Amino acid sequence: METTTPPPPPVAARDRILQAAHDLFYRDGIRATGVDRIIAESGVAKLTFYRHYPSKDDLVRAFLDHRHARWMAWFVDALGRHGAHNGRGLQALVGALQEWFTDPAFRGCAFINSVVEVGASVEGAQDIARRHKEEMDQVIAELLPAGPGRQERARTVGLVVDGAVVRAQMGDVAAALAALGAVVHRVG
Repeated sequence: METTTPPPPPVAARDRILQAAHDLFYRDGIRATGVDRIIAESGVAKLTFYRHYPSKDDLVRAFLDHRHARWMAWFVDALGRHGAHNGRGLQALVGALQEWFTDPAFRGCAFINSVVEVGASVEGAQDIARRHKEEMDQVIAELLPAGPGRQERARTVGLVVDGAVVRAQMGDVAAALAALGAVVHRVG
């Protein structure tokens, strides 16, 4: 008896739009990516696009929320793959970020890039970026041993991570990882 696998269910138009925007905004930038290009890439009609996202700003906020959920899931998983355990230190951070920095699709931090690109011109974008960094810092804090100053040390490491991301985006992955490794060694 021959069995066939049913085709996967169709992807909803809203999800196709968001995925196209995610890929284009991250790869090419928000300002460089027009609505018409997103419509073409997602294969939806203009009316469908605007029914789901009344403005490009709405789509930018949805992109940032989507990117946050996706990146944080990856980050926690990558830390685990590199041996992270709550309270046992930051050594896994360097391996996880090396994995990201050397991915051919790496284009830096979508949140740093977005704030630089659109700043306060997209209402709420800076708030989403700020919340993303706070959640990243919280994950980092959980890796540090409990004790006084844990949150402050995590924020410091988070800032160093941001600097390493920018340096890696500029093409100097080795220097970015070396500096991050030195800080991780000192902090915990």
